[in-house]
Amino acid sequence: MLLGLARVSGWSMAPTLRDGDRLLVRYDARPATGDVVVVRLPGGRPLAVKRAVRHEGGGWWVQRDNPVAGVDSWQVGAIPDEDVLAVALARVWPWPRLLRRLRGGRPAVGD
Repeated sequence: MLLGLARVSGWSMAPTLRDGDRLLVRYDARPATGDVVVVRLPGGRPLAVKRAVRHEGGGWWVQRDNPVAGVDSWQVGAIPDEDVLAVALARVWPWPRLLRRLRGGRPAVGD
């Protein structure tokens, strides 16, 4: 298991995450629908934190939680599997908590 930290930059994931939040991420994890992920967006953009919405044809459709801020698959299309770099496990700053994971109709954890 390869763990690391990621910093949220910007407001595209508000209200779930805010600018400056720190996330514990797992680099060798396979994403599932509803996971918060770290992705490499095309066009030389910086790494980004987004929500994995669905897997399609070798890539992930990712979206922002805030519809008025940031870039997501609506602008750039599906993100290739190799550009989904990590899955967020928890927010560790400013307050530790598990992140929302929506699977199979089960209640979300956290928030």
